[in-house]
Amino acid sequence: MTVSSILKDKGREVATISPDATLQDAAGVLAERRIGAVVVTDFAGRVAGILSERDIVRATAGSGCDALKEPVAAYMTREVVTCTAADTTERLMEMMTSGRMRHLPVVEDGKLAGIISIGDVVKRRIADAELEAESLKAYIASG
Repeated sequence: MTVSSILKDKGREVATISPDATLQDAAGVLAERRIGAVVVTDFAGRVAGILSERDIVRATAGSGCDALKEPVAAYMTREVVTCTAADTTERLMEMMTSGRMRHLPVVEDGKLAGIISIGDVVKRRIADAELEAESLKAYIASG
């Protein structure tokens, strides 16, 4: 399976925030949308960074509540690993495992086109395994 098929099922909507928004703003987006990361985009819609719950925890652990007044740009990951619509779930698992990340923005033609979480990958892999098992049962039953 590919990223394209996952996005077809889940949609391409991505929570984004500007680099000059505060960590408090970002925490609000994460809490309101019940998500674990927000993609930081520039004025042209290109990926400028990514900010996760863990980044906010590290910021507040280091600087206390004052960190929440700081801009997202101060704490976001700037070198974002991304994927494309053609990447396979196997490739995503490799990337996420080796990079110890739970979210991969999808980029097409230099622009943000979606986001894939580790939960999306696991859900797809389970669905594929269940479909394969049902197909094998049907094949065996047909004799």
